[in-house]
This record gives sequence, structure tokens and C-alpha cells, in this order.
Amino acid sequence: MAIKQFDAAAQSFDVKRAEVEFHNFASLGEPERASRVYREENVRRGAVLKALREFVGPLTPYLEIGSNAGHTSLMLENEFGARGFALDISADSLRHGYALMDQWGVTKGPVRMAGDALHLPFRDGSLQTVFAFQMLSQFMDIESVLVEVKRVLAPGGVFFFAEEPMRRWMTLRLWRCPYEEQMKPWERRLNRWGLLPFLVQDVIGAGQEESFGIRQNHTMNLGHWHALIRKHFGAQQYRLFVPERGWLERAVKKAAVRMDPYGSEWRAARLLGGTLAAACRKEGAPEKRTVGKAAGPAAGEWPEAFEQLLQCPDCGSSLGRDESEILRCAACDYSAALEGGVYNLLNSRDRRELYPGDRPDIIDFSRPGHEASLGEGWYQLEGVFGNRYRWTGAEAQLVLTNVRGGAQRLRIRGYRQDRPEPTRLGVGLGGAALGEWLLDRPGLFVIETDLPAAESYRISLTVSPVEKEVGGDRLLGVNFSLIRLLPLIESSSSDR
Repeated sequence: MAIKQFDAAAQSFDVKRAEVEFHNFASLGEPERASRVYREENVRRGAVLKALREFVGPLTPYLEIGSNAGHTSLMLENEFGARGFALDISADSLRHGYALMDQWGVTKGPVRMAGDALHLPFRDGSLQTVFAFQMLSQFMDIESVLVEVKRVLAPGGVFFFAEEPMRRWMTLRLWRCPYEEQMKPWERRLNRWGLLPFLVQDVIGAGQEESFGIRQNHTMNLGHWHALIRKHFGAQQYRLFVPERGWLERAVKKAAVRMDPYGSEWRAARLLGGTLAAACRKEGAPEKRTVGKAAGPAAGEWPEAFEQLLQCPDCGSSLGRDESEILRCAACDYSAALEGGVYNLLNSRDRRELYPGDRPDIIDFSRPGHEASLGEGWYQLEGVFGNRYRWTGAEAQLVLTNVRGGAQRLRIRGYRQDRPEPTRLGVGLGGAALGEWLLDRPGLFVIETDLPAAESYRISLTVSPVEKEVGGDRLLGVNFSLIRLLPLIESSSSDR
């Protein structure tokens, strides 16, 4: 089949880059918290799937898109007996799934692949179910994802998504709010009282992703979701989850249900928002599928070789797998090795930019050899694979080389500890100040500033105040995990 071109209107390349970086942090930056959150998510998602199980039918072969660490795929494999694939744009977060298997004591796992939900590396009609959790709202054009999902689903197959936000009518939309651990004390109080949702814009927690560069689509109310699903699928079943935080939300929800002519929660969902879960069946009856010239597996069956279900991300031809576990295209020179248990099946253009390897315009602290770009002021390397970082004291220096030419944008990713006093981060270029940023919330931060065209850049970082390390002698400011250059004007796809 022909491979469709990249649709920047659905999700820009900047957002894809931000998702790779953010998902690495989300899985690896706070592993204990992540494990607890993943368990809680699986309990919720498993309960919804069980409630709709009869409608969904056979699960194998399945695909989970936007799977993060693949933790929900672990649930599908070990609790529901399904076989399938976990796909996320972040290869490192998928690798974290192996640590989860050891921690949770499970033995069955999915085939893991880095990939793009807008360009799934699967053949037409090759899958029985596609799952998506908390990921559709990261696309400005959600319909483009549904079209791609429908393409890879077999006739009668089911698209199952959950925890997607419904736009709330009853809110003043005054500001975007981060997750609770990043809230200011007065925001936490309003949240405990159940008043914060009536004041903030979009979904609580969206502020963190937005600050990182991930655009989110919170324009879909329940009516919009229903119209879009009916446009592309022949049958559907829903579960609504309307919030009841505090006495005011409980009162509004109770009144809305009482006023609804069917006694349903649809009217309450329009007023208070919440999340939607849906099982959407593709038109057509399940049938024996054809993979190449051989008969493919029927619904509920796993193929003898999983690559039978795949297609080349560059040209759409079939993929084979050799004795070294390398996937190779039958028609072009595309190949994907099994690296740390993950296949990278992004198209060649996106793979080069999102996974560039060692380059002098990128200081990725999780990669060996990054020390060559560091000057004075850096402490030793810390952290875990995929999210390594270095602390600085009051000042540190680094050098980046402009390998692509032209004006550049400096992107700095770091983490600020929870401290009573705001942190000031200053950035300088060749002794001249570029700007100062006030970091007044704990947690992940990203700052960007523009740089003029030059062959190389000598960057200085200043942090104040600094605090003495507990049980040590170091003076600590903030820690940094990624510093890189980006073209000020993104080059065309042929230049990437």
C-alpha cells in the first residue's frame, strides 16, 4: 500500500520530539511513583474492559498505541491471555516495561516497537483489536488517528479507547493547572475542596505537558466524540466517568442525572466533563485474513511469525525477520534491529531526527560520550538508563556545535526539586546574558531561547539560590538531563 505523507496538522514534529523526551522522563524519572500509577491505571482499565468484554470479543492479535511503558499491554497479556504489540513513540519508556515485568513478577510481554500512531507499521486489516489510553487528546486532528486505526483493523475488529477527556462546560477556564504534586499550596486546597475544576482551563495536569511542548486537544465534548465514532464505526458501546470531587460537583451531577429524560449521565458529562471509554466495532464480519499469499490468523489467533502482520514504514512492503532478529523490508533498504528489546519502526526520516545518536549539537546525559561537550561546573552522572542527569552548582558551562547551520533554538530540559524559594535559571552566550527564567514549581521544566547563526556556541548556566546537599558538601542548583540545538525554522522532511 502507499504510505501517506506526514500530517503536521494532526501533530507537529515539535510535539513528536517533546513526546519522546517527556515519555522517557515519565517512565524513568520517578520509577517508584510511575510503578504505582501504572498499577492504578491497569486496575481502572481492566475493570472497563471486563465491563465491555462481551462486546469486544477476541483480543488477539492486538495493538496498544501510545502505550508508554507498555504496562497495560502487560495486563492484556497476563490477565486477559491476549497476544500483541505495544507501540509508543518513546523507545526508552518501552524498555522500562522489562523492569516492570521483573518488579511485578509477570512473564508474558508484548512485542515492543517505537512507532507513530499516524503511520502504523501494520498491514491493512491485520489486527483484531487496537487499544488507546490517554493518548488521542495529544492529536489536534483526532480523526486522522481513527482513520489509521480503522485501516489496520480487520472487519469486525474493535477499537477500544479509554480515559479520554470530555470538554467541560461548567468552568471559567482561567489558567492551566499542573498535576497535584506540582500545584501551589492554594491550588491544592481548592482541589481538595472540589472547586479547582470549576476554575481551571482544560484538564488538571495539562499544564505540565503543555509546558514541555506537548499540545493537547481538549475541544471534544461528548457530542463531538459520539459523532466522530459513528462516522467511522458501525457499532459502539460507551462508559462515562463524570467527576464527583467535592459537594458542588456531586450536587450538579445528581441534578443533571435527575433532569435527563433517560436518567443517564450524558447531561452531567456535558456540564462537568470527565473521561470517556468506548468500544467501537469496525463494519464487516470477522473472516479469515490473508497475509501475503498465505492465510493469516483468524480472530483470536496469533500468527506463527508476528512480522507477517507488519509493513515497511517507508514503502509499505512486507517485512521479514532474519536469524539476528532484524526486520528487513523486501523492497527497499529499510531495516530495524531489536535494540534493548524494542524495534524502532518509525519511518527513516523521523527515526533520524528523533533518535539521532551521538551528535555535537545534542548533550543527552543518558548517552555515553556526552562529557566531551561539558565545561566546568558539572557534578557526576546520576540517574537510571534513559533518564540520566547531572547536577550543577551556581554555574556551569558547555559547548554545542551547529551541525545543520543557520539560526538555532537552544532547548534545555531539567528538574527542579521542591523548595520553598523559587529558583532563577540564567542562560548566557559567550559572556552575554540571553535571559533568566523563574522556576516556581517543582518537577520537570523545559526552557527554550533563540540563538543567532554561528559555528558553535559557548553556553553558561547560572542557578540561584543553591542549597547544600543533605549529607554531603555539594552546593546544588537544579539537575539537567538534555540540552540541544534545534533549527530555528524546521527544515523540510528531505533535510532531516
